[in-house]
Amino acid sequence: MATRREKIEAMLVDDPNDTFLRYSLAMELDKAEEHDASLEKLRQLTTDKPPYLPAFFMAGQQLARLQRNEEARSILRDGIEQARTQGNAHTAGEMSEFLASLGSE
Repeated sequence: MATRREKIEAMLVDDPNDTFLRYSLAMELDKAEEHDASLEKLRQLTTDKPPYLPAFFMAGQQLARLQRNEEARSILRDGIEQARTQGNAHTAGEMSEFLASLGSE
């Protein structure tokens, strides 16, 4: 039986631009501790038109777990800006709260 990751990868063959599938693959890569691959998938989603807001938040959280706090702060700041640009105050607020929890350095 195929794993969740294998199923997602198979679906991406048919629809390589599907945002949710690409995001799901990034999450599966994170679970498998393939952090560089996961973060690359998330970064790609942040450059979509329009950028996929959850990718900023998840990348920030993953980077923080990896104790890469400066990178986490940077991507969260970018995500907050994008959320505001897209008129999504809720997501901007969530990312702002998480950014504040990381402190400043």
